[in-house]
Amino acid sequence: MQRRLIIAFFLMTIMLILNGCMGRHEKVQKIIEPYEKVRLVMTANGTEIGIETLTARRFAKLVYEASGGSVQIEFYPNDELTGGNTNEAVRALTEGAVDLGAYVSGTISLIDPRLEIATIPWSFSDYQEARKVIDTTGGEYYKKILAEHGLVYLGSTHNAMRQLSSNRNPIRRPEDLRGMRIRVLGGEVYRAFFSTLGARPVTLGWSELNIAIQQGFIEGQENGFFLMKSGNLNKIQKYMTVWNYLYENYLFVANSKIFDRLEPKTQNLIREKMREACEWSRDYLEAEEKNIRKDFENDGLEVIDLTPEELAVFKEKVEPLRDKLKEKYGAEACKAFKIDMPK
Repeated sequence: MQRRLIIAFFLMTIMLILNGCMGRHEKVQKIIEPYEKVRLVMTANGTEIGIETLTARRFAKLVYEASGGSVQIEFYPNDELTGGNTNEAVRALTEGAVDLGAYVSGTISLIDPRLEIATIPWSFSDYQEARKVIDTTGGEYYKKILAEHGLVYLGSTHNAMRQLSSNRNPIRRPEDLRGMRIRVLGGEVYRAFFSTLGARPVTLGWSELNIAIQQGFIEGQENGFFLMKSGNLNKIQKYMTVWNYLYENYLFVANSKIFDRLEPKTQNLIREKMREACEWSRDYLEAEEKNIRKDFENDGLEVIDLTPEELAVFKEKVEPLRDKLKEKYGAEACKAFKIDMPK
């Protein structure tokens, strides 16, 4: 009897020790691996030096480090996953063939024109105003519209406050644009804007622009400082007018079905690190543009800042177009982006 009691006591002691070890092991596991192991695929149509690529790569790094390597983001620029076809890439994103994506509002508006609301000319006077609106009511509007199409809104960063450069003559008045062949993105707002001012908008791919300017087929183009530098356009253009006529941003999104299958803490991690990456890239682009402007001027590009009076003439000229676009996007969109509806 005594021997049985000793054996039972011995076995109970061993069990308690094992349970304690397992408990400690579980605690260690929770510390080392607090997130589920998951690999997500992300796509964008930007080049290796594009601001959306820089943002996406920083986001992937932040997520990887914060999750201890458990959550991995595989990023593919240049729409590599769809052979460079941006339309197919956006469709793959909405259908769940790709998990995450980053596209300018003008591109992702393929799924819903209302997503282009912020591109109404002179909706924002500067980057700070754009930040304030998009981080509050504007972002909530994006969230609502994207959800209708099976996408989760994660964040926004600057593409550019778009400026104008030319070879033919400096531009200070609408008359200076008359008949000028200007390369624009393929979109209603861009074409209508320059047509209203008397120019001849030409839709042309980015890869063709440099040669088209050098051959004289294109006389001017509109872009932000950052993209102009990446294409060395300052080397082949004589004049640049700074007028912040249009703001364009990148929207970072996730397929909702895929995102909803993630653990809540993983979802929160992705949202948090995307906001962090977007804030970093906004600050980076704003600071970089100031440096780029100095470089442009040092290289001999004539940079022109329009006076408030000069700018007012352009704004008055395109006011009918602004009213038309406001009606198109609707009162809800305009309210979210602090844009007054036509009286």
